[in-house]
Order: sequence, then structure tokens, then C-alpha cells
Amino acid sequence: MKFKFNLKYLLLTILLFLIEVLIATVLKDQFFIRAYLGDVIVVMLLYTFVKSFLIINDVKLILGIFVFSCLIEFAQFFNIAEKLGFQPGSLMYIVIGNSFSWIDIVCYAAGCLLLYLFVKIKDKI
Repeated sequence: MKFKFNLKYLLLTILLFLIEVLIATVLKDQFFIRAYLGDVIVVMLLYTFVKSFLIINDVKLILGIFVFSCLIEFAQFFNIAEKLGFQPGSLMYIVIGNSFSWIDIVCYAAGCLLLYLFVKIKDKI
């Protein structure tokens, strides 16, 4: 793992972040998009953010993001945001989340699988 700035990944990170904001605000009433697609995209957002600053093995990064996502999801099971003192509606409360769902883990896995496939296709090109 080496530090190296990558503008392409930073621009992708900004684009994915704006899509997530759009989902959370404008598309908040579109259940499928809000509940599932946002979770698929968020792992891609994490991937592009890390790749903006680090040269790192793609498979290890994708695996690490999946594990990290699962840890956050399991922390929601134990209401960690409330235990840390974050108020409902606060930024950190929203970022950490407040409801555990196995379907979210499936969405994270789907996002990571898509990332893996993109990486493999990119490597072949």
C-alpha cells in the first residue's frame, strides 16, 4: 500500500457522493432506490475514496470494505449510535445508522461483487 493521489478516483468519489445525497434527499420516497441501491453504491463510494489516495490491492480493499460494512451493520444491531450519545437526526447518527438488516448486508455484498467484476473487466482491457 502506497500513498498516491488519483484525480480520476476522486472525481468518481464526488460523483458517487452526489448520487448518495440525491438518493437521500430527492429520491427518499423511492423505496427500492433508498433501501437497496444506496447500500450497493455506498461500498463503491468507499472503494473510490480509498483509491483516490492509496495504491492498494483491489481484492483486499473490496474484502476490507465488505468487512467494514458488515461491522457497521452489526453495530446498528447493538444501537451503537445511541450508546455513543448521538442524537437521532444528527449527522453521525445518520452515518452510523440505527437499524440492523440482513438485506443491507446482501446489498453490500452485491456492491462488492460488482466492484470485483469491474476490476476484473478493467484488468482485461
